[in-house]
Parts: sequence; structure tokens; C-alpha cells
Amino acid sequence: MPSKRLSVTVTRRLPDAVETRMRELFDVTLRDDDTPMTTAELISAMQTCDVLVPTVTDEINAQVLGQAGDRLKLIANYGAGVDHIDVQTARQRGVLVSNTPGVVTEDTADMTMALILSVTRRIPEGLALMQTGDWDGWAPTAMLGGRIAGRRLGILGMGRIGQAVARRARAFGMQIHYNNRRRLRPEVEGDLDATWWDSLDQMVARMDIISINCPHTPATFHLMNARRLKLMKPDAVIVNTARGEVIDENALTRMLRASEIAGAGLDVYENGTDINPRLRELKNVVLLPHMGSATVEGRVEMGEKVLLNIKTFDDGHRPPDLVVPAML
Repeated sequence: MPSKRLSVTVTRRLPDAVETRMRELFDVTLRDDDTPMTTAELISAMQTCDVLVPTVTDEINAQVLGQAGDRLKLIANYGAGVDHIDVQTARQRGVLVSNTPGVVTEDTADMTMALILSVTRRIPEGLALMQTGDWDGWAPTAMLGGRIAGRRLGILGMGRIGQAVARRARAFGMQIHYNNRRRLRPEVEGDLDATWWDSLDQMVARMDIISINCPHTPATFHLMNARRLKLMKPDAVIVNTARGEVIDENALTRMLRASEIAGAGLDVYENGTDINPRLRELKNVVLLPHMGSATVEGRVEMGEKVLLNIKTFDDGHRPPDLVVPAML
């Protein structure tokens, strides 16, 4: 008789190769469409499976976890960020949490640079001009943007992605500055030619471009609040490919409308898809639909990490990408 296979429920559609491999290895329930599960559907799934594979769109808080079944032993998150999961409560209930760190580093860093260039060189405005047919031809003073070579880039959060952004920005001739919970080792700081600021306020006030690359935690919620945004230079821009909750979106919108900040490039938003409508109206803002990690290669590699975490757990070992509260 074959041994009983682990019961796995996946909350969103994943790449075909990942779903096929899951079906080969486990007793898996896949999502028929690509809409997020409702809270009721999520709770129902957690009452009947051994392993849940959620994404950032699934809010797994203490109330939801309190209704999970006794079978649930692992939440194998499809993604690096776990701020949508109450890791502390999960651990108290004997449920392990894993994630997929390191996979989206290069893709997200690419998108950060794309946003920096898009905002400073006014690329969306240029595209709109061509699409409407209103372009009258080249002119010496038309569509003037700003050169990024020589500008000071302040990176808020110097983990894997922050360092990948720094490497790319150096290639563009930018000066690298950063604020981080811990200062980098001297050899890493030297390789990046990066200047460390222990005071975020002091760094923000002196930068030409601010890049948000830190996770969302209780300590980073509204880290860029109204007071701190007001420290930015009027000709500075801010980009965010990390988590929307790090910036006070309403305060940012007010300052952009008042030209107190020159521009912004956002891939993430404080309230998910519920974006401040006034933000959409601004020409000095580039808005993307949370596509920083959206490459075929990245999404498949994320799935492979999920598979490895589940298979290792199924074999009776600690998942290699186990998340513990002390990491957050």
C-alpha cells in the first residue's frame, strides 16, 4: 500500500510547471481561477489540509489561524514577505511558516531602477505623448528630465534587494547612501562604495532619490510618514518596490500635488488595490501593478522553493526557509 500523501492546498494559480510537480508529489488542491480566496474559503482550506500555500493576497491573521484545523502544520508561503501572516500566532499553534527568500532579488532591483529612470526621465509622459499623437517633433526644451549620474541615492533597507539596487545604481554613476537596522560589514560597504547613515532623518534630507527596500514590520509601518517626507528636498523623488505600508500614502499624495516632492515611482500601495484616486491623476507619478517580481524565471523559482520547503517538511526535517518571529 502506498503511504498517505501530504494534503496541500494552494490559494492562487501558480506556474504550470510548479502545479504539475505539486500534483506529482502531494495530494494537492489547486485553484481553478486566479481570484484571491475569500476569508471563508481560506478558513475552510486551513481546516482540511496539512500544508497551505498562500500568497501576499491572503490575510492570515490570529482570527483566521484560530479557526484552522488540527491537521495544519505548515504554511509554505509563495513569496518572501510574510507580513500578511501572523507568524507568532502560527508558531503558538504549532504551525510552521516558510517563505521564498532571495528569489526575487534581481527582478525587484531591476524594477527599482526602471522606476527611478521612469520618474526622472519622464518616460510615461513621453509614451502618452506618442500614443495620443500629440508629438510635434524634437525641441531643445521639450520633455526635459534629469540625469541620474552623480545623484545621491538613499536606500532604506540594505538587505539582499537593497544591495542589488546599489550595485545597479553604481553602474549608472550614482552615489550610494543607506540606512539600515544594522550597518553592513566593512568589506560589503566597501564593495558597494556605500555611505552609512545611522540617522534616517539626516539621510532623507540630503538625498536626490529615496528607494524603499525594507520589509513591512510594526517598526517600519509609515516609516516614511508626513514629518519625514517633509524632510525631502523639493527636487527629490521617492520609489517603492517593497511594501506600501512603509509610506504614508495620503501624506505622499498631498506633497506630490503641492510640488513639495518632485516625483514618485510606486509598485506597491498602502491599501493594496485601493489606491488614493488623487495619486492616479499626477503626471509626476509612475504607478505599476505590483509587478516588481513578475518574471517567468522568478515565479518558477519561487515555486521550486515552496516545493523544497514542503518536501523537506514531509521528510521529517526543518524546512530550509523556515521563518521565526525573531527574524521579523
